[in-house]
Amino acid sequence: MDLLRLVAFDPEDLAVISAHLQDSLLRVGDIAYLPRERRFAVQTRRYDWEAATPQRRLTCMHFENVTGVRVRGIDQTNKDAVLNLLAIAFEETNAPSGTATLIFAEGGAIQVDLECIEMQMKDTGPVWAAESRPSHEEQLQSAERL
Repeated sequence: MDLLRLVAFDPEDLAVISAHLQDSLLRVGDIAYLPRERRFAVQTRRYDWEAATPQRRLTCMHFENVTGVRVRGIDQTNKDAVLNLLAIAFEETNAPSGTATLIFAEGGAIQVDLECIEMQMKDTGPVWAAESRPSHEEQLQSAERL
């Protein structure tokens, strides 16, 4: 079993990690903001786009140098709610500072304010068969109507 481990120090690195995390599933209860440690961490069930057969892997990711976190459109009281991560975007504010935004299906988002990009993604364990391959057909149809 090959475990993927990636590190991001700039927007281009973060875009690569975002592609690997596309369609990851996570529970609201698996999100943690640790202000004293200046860390934001998430445990996901990553869809492995490179695998020959549909499968998911347990994967953790975290940002360092976090100065603040904002949540929009996510019920934080429902710890068992499942979110589908679509992408991680980065907007620079005052180089190298900026905001990383985790964008979820159904419109939810988490904005993570950073002094600089220092992010790590690491597969941590079990691999299991996925029920199906994620499809973006519905999202594409919505975009075409805009």
